[in-house]
Amino acid sequence: MQEQRTHGDAIGLAELMAALSVATDLAMGQPLEYALHACVVAMRLADALGMGGGELAEVYYQALLRYIGCNAETSMLAAIVGDELALRADYVAIDSANPAEVIGTIVRFIRQANAGATALQMAQAVVSGVLASARTVDDFLGGHCEVARRLGERMGFGERITRGLGQLYARWDGKGTPSIKGHEVMPAVLVVTLAQDVVTFHRLGGLEAAVKVARERRGAAYAPWMADCFCARAAQLLAGLDDLGWADVLALDPEPRAQLSGAQLDAACLAIADFADIKSPYTLGHSSGVAQLAAEAARYGRLTAPDVATIYRAGLLHDIGRVGVSAGVWGKPGPLSDREREKVRLHTYYTERVLARPAGLARLGALAALHHERLDGSGYHRGLPATLLSPSARLLAAADVYHALCEPRPHRPAFAPEAAAAELRREVRAGRLDGDAVQCVLAAAGHATGSARPERPAGLSEREIEVLRLLARGHTMQQIAERLVISKKTVDSHIQHIYTKIGVSTRAGATLFAMEQLLLDATD
Repeated sequence: MQEQRTHGDAIGLAELMAALSVATDLAMGQPLEYALHACVVAMRLADALGMGGGELAEVYYQALLRYIGCNAETSMLAAIVGDELALRADYVAIDSANPAEVIGTIVRFIRQANAGATALQMAQAVVSGVLASARTVDDFLGGHCEVARRLGERMGFGERITRGLGQLYARWDGKGTPSIKGHEVMPAVLVVTLAQDVVTFHRLGGLEAAVKVARERRGAAYAPWMADCFCARAAQLLAGLDDLGWADVLALDPEPRAQLSGAQLDAACLAIADFADIKSPYTLGHSSGVAQLAAEAARYGRLTAPDVATIYRAGLLHDIGRVGVSAGVWGKPGPLSDREREKVRLHTYYTERVLARPAGLARLGALAALHHERLDGSGYHRGLPATLLSPSARLLAAADVYHALCEPRPHRPAFAPEAAAAELRREVRAGRLDGDAVQCVLAAAGHATGSARPERPAGLSEREIEVLRLLARGHTMQQIAERLVISKKTVDSHIQHIYTKIGVSTRAGATLFAMEQLLLDATD
């Protein structure tokens, strides 16, 4: 997929990785911006240690991306402990080399997951869960490291940064994964491990708790001189954490600061899509499939090249919020409880939240977060009516439904393509999905749609009719651009094409044409 940059808004590598770090916070059960705060502390510590040049870049991106492999094998973890996000929220504070702490934490969550069981059933669950976790821990942690390294490579990082991502559980004393120790561990990994832990303990118990853990784990998890440096400057290194913002993190991005080309952005978004989808065996390849289908449907609907690029990238990113919901919920074979259903409905909000900054990414997020909205207002998370759903949003929603139906889910087998197409048509008749969008999606998926495209006056496309309706209602080009999530330049191009096709040269003439052709209704 080689398309133009979204709306001309440049997106920096650091900006995209900082956004991704918010997703890893969700996936690890941590407070939002946990990784951003750890990045600031790690960079301060690296500066205090006299690190410079390329080492600072390694620390910076190691801090933002440390847990990009953490979605792998989560369904296995959820099968043992129930809610793996709750386990991870607590696990970051324990000493991973202390068997009593590790087993005690796992047993506590196994008991919670089996609440209501008889004493015998509970004992069986605990024994089988502990044995299963002991058998799989090396593969589990090793899988995280391997996935992190591969995703880093796909996003264009060099060998040293990707090597560090593959050592995310390594320790100074060699009791981590991989089993390397001392100076075999990348300096950036050691700095970030210490920084993330002290940020956690500072949140839980303040400055004193942060210094205490650094002293206790000195020479074990942490390199001795790094722990000593932190303890000597702890107050300075942890100063103002609660007041840190997005701009503070981006200001620390070492020179030269990379801006992503269109092709680089596509590649990074595709890697992020796989990061999201690997959470469940039922969603592997889902996001990339939706993106490709939605983009092809957008071409079929004659959307402009920039809009095709936008819908493709939004399709890649649309399910990033899934990482904030337990794999146990996504993998449940039976009906969801009301509480679980509410958790599922949050994933579109999480998508929007992860992609909220910078502006170029926020525009993608605004579209991506609409994939479960429906024309009758029954969708989520906003419950928007049809008048607030752009053609791109309608296409993305239809593509997501079709592709999901063609994939197996824990509660049902995959639909055959014709059965999925029939289900989409039923959704159109019920007033939930847009008919034109569904026709484009089905055509893109290879289905016969009955007619090439619906006839429209003067050969106007669906997008041109959308622009004409808003133009006739008195909206400015800027307002139309914001409403339809396209650029002002694209709106101007649409208007010129509309004028040429309908033979007018003014807004008033276009308005009259729209009235004559009955293109307006009370909801415009």
